[in-house]
Amino acid sequence: MNTSELDYELPPELIAQRPAADRDESRLLVVSREGGKPRHRRFRDLPEELPAGTLVVVNDTRVVPARIRIEEPRGEVLLLECLGGEEWEGLARPTRRLRPGRRYGEVELIEHLGEGRWRLRLHGEPAGEVPLPPYITEPLADPERYQTTYACEQGSAAAPTAGLHFTPELLGRLDVERVTLHVGLDTFRPVASATLEEHALHGERYTVAETASERIRAAERVLAVGTTTTRVLETLARGAPLAGRTDLFITPGFDFRRVDHLLTNFHLPRSTLLALVMAFAGIEETRRLYELAVAERYRFYSFGDAMLIL
Repeated sequence: MNTSELDYELPPELIAQRPAADRDESRLLVVSREGGKPRHRRFRDLPEELPAGTLVVVNDTRVVPARIRIEEPRGEVLLLECLGGEEWEGLARPTRRLRPGRRYGEVELIEHLGEGRWRLRLHGEPAGEVPLPPYITEPLADPERYQTTYACEQGSAAAPTAGLHFTPELLGRLDVERVTLHVGLDTFRPVASATLEEHALHGERYTVAETASERIRAAERVLAVGTTTTRVLETLARGAPLAGRTDLFITPGFDFRRVDHLLTNFHLPRSTLLALVMAFAGIEETRRLYELAVAERYRFYSFGDAMLIL
């Protein structure tokens, strides 16, 4: 698949700069892969749209305060993944002016891994800023709004944004199970190659409790909340262990073995996340739905609205 097929036109004013006043007040575009007219709902209506017997699976990872400013040279480090002890993998800039073996504040750079990635040593606990995506230019008044209400397993460099819409009250109306995937470079790195087949994934860490795995395997139908949850569920469906790393790259033509329904935000062009949605809903259908969302003035990206694909 050519990467250019992941392009679409988006008016800049539709990029959400702040979350909805109330999490479950965001809009919800509901579509069925079996056909029928799309429905425009509010997120709080989600329980009414799900078929009976649906198990809702969420990713309970928590975002690390991972953006650490450095003074000289002026730049920043974005923590991606803890490698054990004080060692992390991170992105650092300006990479060309940084040197291995040097300490920049609480960050000591050990080895340049290429593409701006570094192995580093962090002196102390992560104590930076919330790592908001670069397309969000307004300051976030409450950092907890970039966390899901059920986030508990610290380790991510970005939020699993489909889950940002849930309130505790809404979760209480659903049958919910948890998995953990720590969001790293694979999730938010854009596809720079000409084709999807040329794009390589580094892998991200996941873990699933045995009781959760049993419930997921036995469920009549499963709703995956977000692309990260989808990758965990489909990794397990292929016989992977309950903890490890997944480099599963879901693109059009993929055979979904456990995910029956998908809840997702509207994603960036040329992203692996959009490729996953196209794999689930179909390439042309996804294009049509994104055109509809633009025409109906849905809000896009991390703090934007959501789509339920049944």
